[in-house]
Amino acid sequence: MRGDLTIRTVKTASGATAVQVVQNKGKQRSFLKHIGSAHTEHDLELLMAEARQYAEAHCRQPNLFAETLPEPSSSTLPNVLAHAKLVGVTHQFARRVLLACARKCGLGNLHELYLDLALMRIIEPASKLKTLELLERYFSVRYIERTAYRMLAKLIEHQATIENAAIQTARDDMQEMFSFVLYDVTTLYFESFKEYEFQKPGFSKDNKPMQPQIVVGLITTRSGFPVMHEVFEGNTFEGHTMLAVVKRFQERVGETKPVIVADAAMLSKTNMQELENEGYCYIVGARLANTAAGFINLIDRTLPRTDKAMRRFDYGHAVKNAAMICEFSDARYKKDRREFDKQVKRALDLLERNEPGRRAKFVKKSKEKNKPFIFDTALQAKTEKLLGVKGFVTNIPEETMSNADVISYYRDLWHVEQAFRMSKSDLQARPIFHRTQDSIRAHMLICFMGLMMGKYMEIKTGLSLRKIREELWKVHEAQIVDQRTGEVHVMQVETSELTNSLLEKIGVSEHPH
Repeated sequence: MRGDLTIRTVKTASGATAVQVVQNKGKQRSFLKHIGSAHTEHDLELLMAEARQYAEAHCRQPNLFAETLPEPSSSTLPNVLAHAKLVGVTHQFARRVLLACARKCGLGNLHELYLDLALMRIIEPASKLKTLELLERYFSVRYIERTAYRMLAKLIEHQATIENAAIQTARDDMQEMFSFVLYDVTTLYFESFKEYEFQKPGFSKDNKPMQPQIVVGLITTRSGFPVMHEVFEGNTFEGHTMLAVVKRFQERVGETKPVIVADAAMLSKTNMQELENEGYCYIVGARLANTAAGFINLIDRTLPRTDKAMRRFDYGHAVKNAAMICEFSDARYKKDRREFDKQVKRALDLLERNEPGRRAKFVKKSKEKNKPFIFDTALQAKTEKLLGVKGFVTNIPEETMSNADVISYYRDLWHVEQAFRMSKSDLQARPIFHRTQDSIRAHMLICFMGLMMGKYMEIKTGLSLRKIREELWKVHEAQIVDQRTGEVHVMQVETSELTNSLLEKIGVSEHPH
């Protein structure tokens, strides 16, 4: 072995052989890099070859192993460049920042493979096999495929640890008291029409009702930081997911029961009654169009049609101890009126052209043989009474929380909806490459970790995850070898003021390690 670097192998408790590169300084030996753990002779050969390559490339540049990237000496740089050869470009800066962010989120005790898989959901979401390839290409980080898949299968054993870390981060870093939490559900579909043990067709939020899917429930803080999730079979009614996740969350936080804020899809008499029976307060969006005609008439008669006007109605006839708060908004009225007028016109046009078979809201079947479809005047009148009106159902008494505060808390629900959009778009959470329940759960846990890291950075910086990624990716490193000596120099692009500000807000040093 050249220089002062040596390769050593160590038997682990699991019986695997760990391959490491160490540096000798006199009688002292310091650990530099863990290459990986081999379970077969073939894996060991691959790891030993990688270790030799690593040691060969780095044995003459001791500064590479400092906590920050080495700064090349300006006095020797021209001489080096005359005989220089660019051998690689990496983005290790971005990885170091994201790993530091993972530690900020309490994930530092997990194996680095899990953190790398999570941060790659932010950098470039892909299949697990492609992700391993990208880790090596972008960061010079190599994992053996077989080892990675075996470890991934064990990730679900750490779900409680990961969610506890999320709860602790929200509590300690964001001063979250968990007096209110947001709950929502989404669906993730598969590019297949074949059912498996967990993926089943059901009500789809992606307009894919015939394709198998899973249902995912998510709890976030008021600012949108994720603290718990659960995965359900694809044919699970989303309203049936709430209580199980809420109770599991309550067991973890062990504090005063939080107020549950959820959208109208969670609204069912059974759901609200169960929450009431378990001692939870809730704020849920109301589906006014589904309420009784008499109740709609009451709203129409008594709710002023002035901007921000609100009124509380007794809803105990539907759910014990419940009230419905209705608010009128000028902006909502204008939007609803435009949509209402378009729907009325469409219905009348279809009837005039004798094309009633096409879907239209205000067209209904007639009992007359010579006129099979007619305009639904009753539905038109009912809908018009609710233009500009939004309803909220709660079991919190007015003396405890004002109507305005109830509505304000409900409006925070966009944070959890935005978290789902981040999962579906930025993190591409859809588990299209997985079939078994355990692998799907492990994949969703990786996405949950990525969501923790992404939302942490968004909350701290006020920037979108996409913008943060763009800024981190601008900083890359060039690996330049002096062809005379074999010495490797690493040059990093200078960080911008925006990047430095981003690091400061996240709480990461300028040169994370």
